Amino acid sequence: MGTATTRPTKSQQLNFRTTHRQADLLRRAAAASDTTVTDFVLNSAVERAERVLADQRWFGIDQAQWDEFVALLDAPLPSTERFHALKRRPDPFVDGP
Repeated sequence: MGTATTRPTKSQQLNFRTTHRQADLLRRAAAASDTTVTDFVLNSAVERAERVLADQRWFGIDQAQWDEFVALLDAPLPSTERFHALKRRPDPFVDGP
């Protein structure tokens, strides 16, 4: 006897319109993938959405760009005396001395 897997409940609905050509293309692609049109469209849209969002979190650079980035991180900071002076001032949001 196999184990049953629980699928998350799909409670959200999205509706959209297509041209005849787009709908036909999606039906043919779903049939070629041996899946329903709904599953084909949903899986394709989710895959694309993940790629779009990944492009905003991950980026690639070449070795020269990496070396420049590391050099900037390792470089000494400009003078921070103004920050130190600000820190020595009394905190206006703290009660008492």
